[in-house]
Amino acid sequence: MLAIHTVLPQHRYPQDTLTDLIADMCLPAGADQRALRRLHASSTVQARHLALPIEQYARLDDFGRSNDAWIGAAVELGEEAVAGALAQAGLRPDDVDLVACVSVTGLAVPSVDARLALRMGMRQDVKRLPLFGLGCVAGAAGLARVHDFLRGHPTGVAVLLAVELCSLTLQRGDGSAANLVAGALFGDGAGAVVAVGSAHPKAQPEAQPKAQPTPDRPGSRTPAGTATPTTTPATPHKRSRRTHGPRIIATRSTLYPETEHVLGWEVGASGFRVVLTADVPDLVRAHLRHEVCAFLGEHGLVLGDIATWVCHPGGPKVVEAVGESLGLAESALEPTWRSLAAVGNLSSASVLHILQSVEESARPAPGSWGIMLALGPGFCSELVLLRW
Repeated sequence: MLAIHTVLPQHRYPQDTLTDLIADMCLPAGADQRALRRLHASSTVQARHLALPIEQYARLDDFGRSNDAWIGAAVELGEEAVAGALAQAGLRPDDVDLVACVSVTGLAVPSVDARLALRMGMRQDVKRLPLFGLGCVAGAAGLARVHDFLRGHPTGVAVLLAVELCSLTLQRGDGSAANLVAGALFGDGAGAVVAVGSAHPKAQPEAQPKAQPTPDRPGSRTPAGTATPTTTPATPHKRSRRTHGPRIIATRSTLYPETEHVLGWEVGASGFRVVLTADVPDLVRAHLRHEVCAFLGEHGLVLGDIATWVCHPGGPKVVEAVGESLGLAESALEPTWRSLAAVGNLSSASVLHILQSVEESARPAPGSWGIMLALGPGFCSELVLLRW
């Protein structure tokens, strides 16, 4: 990975303000709001960014209007994310051989990547890979598919764009537990990664740490806090002093049988109605450790060899289940907790947001190992083995 650049909409609100919005949109007039407010307080989220100013959400009274808003904001944020990542990598749009785009919060045909490619100056023969339906796992899965492409095109340049505008999927008049939980956790944001194949001139030289060799197998702009300006532009991320991010060594995808009901969307006239059960933490405790240990074992590694965990922030109970399942020290998931508090769950874009924060705050030592981990509809997990 040469560069990563994440962006957040400029409209940022503290959790209390969003609680009021969701109470007005989802609960009947005069309804008891105490349970909703306890739910929002327990989410650990302090603030989130919205694609639109908060007063405009009352006008989104059908799926068509919400989706039109998604297209406009997704293209704008997507262009900013991709342009920032390419500039950081020292590459031009016409250097790009593949652009992959992941999202699960809106629909566009032509897809977002098609709307951006020629507008940004990419070649007419650029390969495109729009991916829909992967949900929160898509940031990790998208990197895995970029890795697959670059293994077959070792001199190639690939861009991954993840853009999620979760606020535009909130269902009006829906006081179900799933809708209220989603309203407590999810925020809006985007991120882009630029990666090159191993034979590209900009490829990172092989690190030579004192560890056994690994087989070559396939497999925000504003800081956290509670400041509340509704239209104050966010400040840009600091740029990393190092040119390269980690290398992707291998990936692993796993589907769990008979779990399709656990997580996803019910698509209807009002748009995307969230499906979210309380089974997710139990599935994590039942399966994750085995999957991670088996994956690491294929590369001669064990849990103790992993210095950096880039874990998707599904929610407090899910993050706690990940830590318990893997026996991780509290500090191992600190970047995940920090991201959840600062911007909420950004669906597929969260792991890119967390990876950038790791790169900019306390970059792992050269030669050290990392795991990117995400969970999503299916029910499924995606693991990406990284090496700095």
